[in-house]
Amino acid sequence: GKKGGEFYTPAEVSRLLATIVAPKAGDRICDPCCGSGSLLIRAGRAVGSDDFSLYGQEPNGATWALARMNMFLHDLDNARIERGDTIRSPKLIEDDSLMKFNVVVANPPFSLDKWGADTAAQDPYNRFWRGTPPKSRGDYAFISHMVETMNAQDGRVGVVVPHGVLFRGGSEGLIRQRFIEENLLEGVIGLPANLFYGVGIPAALMFFRHNKKDTSMFFIDASRGFAEGKNQSRLREEDIEKIVATWRQRKNLERYAHLATLEEVKANDFNLNIPLYVDTFEEEEPVDLEAVRSEMQRIEGDL
Repeated sequence: GKKGGEFYTPAEVSRLLATIVAPKAGDRICDPCCGSGSLLIRAGRAVGSDDFSLYGQEPNGATWALARMNMFLHDLDNARIERGDTIRSPKLIEDDSLMKFNVVVANPPFSLDKWGADTAAQDPYNRFWRGTPPKSRGDYAFISHMVETMNAQDGRVGVVVPHGVLFRGGSEGLIRQRFIEENLLEGVIGLPANLFYGVGIPAALMFFRHNKKDTSMFFIDASRGFAEGKNQSRLREEDIEKIVATWRQRKNLERYAHLATLEEVKANDFNLNIPLYVDTFEEEEPVDLEAVRSEMQRIEGDL
């Protein structure tokens, strides 16, 4: 349903994701929840040449057909778009194993209920060895699948998530801790609220990578830079440019970005909630109580 906002990834968010994962010539690019294929196409176009290959999977028959047609209309008819449930029945298989990709991007349905927890323990591809996500919230099922399908040399993942993924405990907290201990998490970007169709809550972007240069994790709070629309907010050109430039510099920026050490994240019990790392607290103007009292007396006198 509309709760997931899975019908369409806004163009600005697709562009931001694609720019940060930085697909390059020769890359295999995958979206395991490709919908109509807009994010997958955007990631391919970010290469800057035709030297890339696209792969996707989508369970909804009508949306799958739309994705196939979208590829054809964009002269990408060599793209392989499979139909099926990525968690219960992944179709992108090679030599009886999951295909590996240089780049994996997705906007999975938020906190999907009944995602397939009942069969996760028997998963033939052992994707959930870090832990089984709760049966009523499939966010880490999709993330686990994506991380397992990035290649070991230069694989990188960019995924849209609800903020709960950053701080919820239980099995989700354990999975998150294991990703961090394996040094796979590259960083988190907090987005403004109301960017996604039918989803008023703010979302975040999580990025994972094999062979990171160090153990640090980069946090950006981009929740306050946007243009307000009638039904939806949107990221402006300057907002996207600021996020990308800050991400590439990986330097602290007051009230906006923080490069956290592994020790900092451990001290926070592997909680990735952005305000723990980026202080956005605004001092309020002090209230002149005498002036307020005088104003109240004047108003009472007028009344």
